[in-house]
Amino acid sequence: MHGRPRKPPTQEEQDASALKSDKLRHLQSQILHFHRNKIYTKEGLEISAKLLEVNPEHYTSWNYRKLAVQHFTDKQSENPAEFESVQSILDGELRVVETALRTNFKSYGAWHHRKWVLSKGHSSVDREMRLLGKFQKLDSRNFHAWNYRRFVTSLKKIPVEEELRYTTNMINDNFSNYSAWHNRSLLLSNLLEKGGNGYSEKESVLREEYEFVVQALFTDPDDQSGWFYHLWLLEQTAILEPLLLSSWPSHGSKLYISANDYSSDQRSSPISHFFSKTREFPFILCFSEPVDGVSSSTVSIECDYLTSSELTWTPLSADGSGFAQAWSTYLKFPDAAPTLEACPVKVTVAHFQGIINTSGTCCSQSSHLFFTVHIPSHDQNQAEEQTTDRISWIEENFCVYAAESHDADLLHSLFKVELIRQKPNDFGWSMKVIADEIDRFRELLSLTECKIGKLSLARLLMANNSLMSVSYSHDRIDVHYEEILSLYDDLMKIDPSHICYYEDERSLVLLKQMTSSMGSLLKNIRRYQESTPSSLTLYACLRLNGLSLSRIGSMEQLLWVQMLDLSHNKIQSTEGLEALQLLSCLNLSHNKICSFTALETLRLLKSLKVLDISYNEIGAHSIDTRRYLFSSPLNHALGSDWSDDIESFEHWDAFFIFKGLSLIQLEITGNAVVNDQLKAFLVKLMPSLKWLNGENCN
Repeated sequence: MHGRPRKPPTQEEQDASALKSDKLRHLQSQILHFHRNKIYTKEGLEISAKLLEVNPEHYTSWNYRKLAVQHFTDKQSENPAEFESVQSILDGELRVVETALRTNFKSYGAWHHRKWVLSKGHSSVDREMRLLGKFQKLDSRNFHAWNYRRFVTSLKKIPVEEELRYTTNMINDNFSNYSAWHNRSLLLSNLLEKGGNGYSEKESVLREEYEFVVQALFTDPDDQSGWFYHLWLLEQTAILEPLLLSSWPSHGSKLYISANDYSSDQRSSPISHFFSKTREFPFILCFSEPVDGVSSSTVSIECDYLTSSELTWTPLSADGSGFAQAWSTYLKFPDAAPTLEACPVKVTVAHFQGIINTSGTCCSQSSHLFFTVHIPSHDQNQAEEQTTDRISWIEENFCVYAAESHDADLLHSLFKVELIRQKPNDFGWSMKVIADEIDRFRELLSLTECKIGKLSLARLLMANNSLMSVSYSHDRIDVHYEEILSLYDDLMKIDPSHICYYEDERSLVLLKQMTSSMGSLLKNIRRYQESTPSSLTLYACLRLNGLSLSRIGSMEQLLWVQMLDLSHNKIQSTEGLEALQLLSCLNLSHNKICSFTALETLRLLKSLKVLDISYNEIGAHSIDTRRYLFSSPLNHALGSDWSDDIESFEHWDAFFIFKGLSLIQLEITGNAVVNDQLKAFLVKLMPSLKWLNGENCN
């Protein structure tokens, strides 16, 4: 254990172990016989007690005892004179549990059985409190004992304030008592929610808790118990109700709809233009966190020309939970509608309450946004034959994007927080508390090299940035990002065992920095146009290539992006792209994607036409754990679209990803999984495919 070589067991130890194993097998076979045949006798209880004394984790024995106890208590109620009292039966169960706990103080089955016995209402709660006192003297950090204590105090109706004082004493005895810190967080959550005596002012309570925990942090900075509690305090300080962060079309924007790849109308641009032959376009809302309840009753849309006011909202999330940070619906203008030079659309989000986050907090602030839709006449809007020119990601096809006035106005509207909310955002006290903690941790790190202190400082700085971003209506200030990135760089050096986590967090910070303001965003926008004169292809491309990104996030200001270059990074999954419903061209070449299942999010991107996943690691690993977490044809998750031919079965993960897409161009070369059979399968699977690995499929 802990690097020390194990000594081989002696012959005596081997004989003793074999004898114990034989005894266990004999007892287990006996109790299974009683259990299967529903034989509830004192002999069965004695056998299970002997088994549990040796092996407290034998759940079948605990279940047998519950059924046997229920059997005896029922018989006792029918004929009290012939059977033991219920009190006597349950006291016997408590003794069996105590014996099992002496063998293993952390036995889940034993603690659950004791709860079950106590819930019958015949046992002394005072005796349990005295027993818990003895248990917690032996091991003050035992998580099971603390959990059982919460159960007992709720039965005894001990005031939460009294239990909080007990927790304070236990922490003062040992700052490293993580279970006591955890219990403290549960008790305070209860008090703050109910607003008990002295706990109605959240600000003052949290300030006192910061002062309390800092004693532990400065006493032993390397102990993690206090740091976890500090993280909980930070979550309480920076907690927000769900807020609308952005939308597409954005507030104050002008959207030009045409049936051509690129409108000849000089007022439009790749950013403000949307191609649609059906006069239909997606409307996307992006919130500060995953929410549920987005519907026609909570989001009202006012427009004279829309075909229906009852819209179907879809959560843009692949996990199936119903909660999503981004939601979309489709707005459709009738074909018979006249030329629309400036059709106004007014949207009210959280028109009525009902939008909630995963913790049940409601979005109480109504947000209003306005945009206009421009649709040319039918003569001007005749659809031309869509170009099938191959998109090439070579450097020569990208040039610096010189934003014209209407583009600048549109990009600036992305960063407007002035969505006419009901009340202004006031997080002054939260920002003051976090600022004080930042100063305190900078002081601590000047005295000692503490990796968890660096991580906590990075989290504090990020929380401060998040509060600033929703508190001010002007262009977001680029504060703290360089310091946060530097902290994660240091952490990757001093704690390489957790480098993957630090890389992910650093990637999220870097993306937040690059999308935090119009100025930083413009540095990464390029205009894509092929050099061939006949090509009509024209995109505003966001290039985030070669940044060592390992995770995708902070897409709330990128809802307008139609072309995205994420090549030459360390990305392993497309999770995070689900909000980009306008995305048409995506470059993920030269990353670390190791399976088709890692592309699951792409199934939500219905506008995707061009995909480059060349030179990744698909098929390079003999064991792909993600593949086994993904839906397979064996559980019928693929629905009626599933084809039962041998080819589809062999490439079921590719089938599941690409079946619902209408790709025109796909690059998969440079992956170990690629062979002639797979290429033929993909061409057959996607009739829309014109280019595969640079070759024309026609």
